[in-house]
Amino acid sequence: MENERDNQAPKKAGGRRPGSGRKLGTGNYLEPTTVLRVPVSQKPVLIDFLEAYAKKQRAQSSRANLDGIGDFELLPKELSKLDISLYQSKVAAGFPSPADDHVEKRLDPNEYLIDQEESTFFVTIQGESMLEAGLLPGDKAVVDKSKTAEVGDIVLAMVDGEFTIKTLAKQKDGNPKLLPANSSGKYTPIIITGEMQFEIFGVVIGSFRRFK
Repeated sequence: MENERDNQAPKKAGGRRPGSGRKLGTGNYLEPTTVLRVPVSQKPVLIDFLEAYAKKQRAQSSRANLDGIGDFELLPKELSKLDISLYQSKVAAGFPSPADDHVEKRLDPNEYLIDQEESTFFVTIQGESMLEAGLLPGDKAVVDKSKTAEVGDIVLAMVDGEFTIKTLAKQKDGNPKLLPANSSGKYTPIIITGEMQFEIFGVVIGSFRRFK
């Protein structure tokens, strides 16, 4: 009598598992690849070409995360002195009583927002890459170019000729990278490489917006 095991079809081993392999949009070329036979004499030429193509793809991917910046606006030559009431009561909604005993001190918004007049300017936020840092499209970011940027600061940077505002961080090798503040997955970190033009123009020290 034959063993029942002999009648069973042999199980296939190996094979591609669902969801396995490299995800689309990743790897050196940020797109699917294929195997190709090439003449041995042309291999170095093709390697050089593919390295240049990979750099171009990475640069284009980085630019897609930049968001861009709106108008650059300088401060007036002479700032006016402002003197506005600052109320000590904390109000979730509504408005505190205007009685004098609620006034803690006077606040000058210019003095509050600006440290160094000669090195400060405003830029308009475009895009949504820094939403979770409180920077919304249309907001005015206060940038001070005299500040030394440190890891964790929000900075105004130029990457390959385009301005962007992101959080400054470092890669494992010590090179900088720029992080978005948006967990939607729409924006990814910008990895700065030696081939890229990169410069920090200032540190974002505040922002403001109008509702009406």
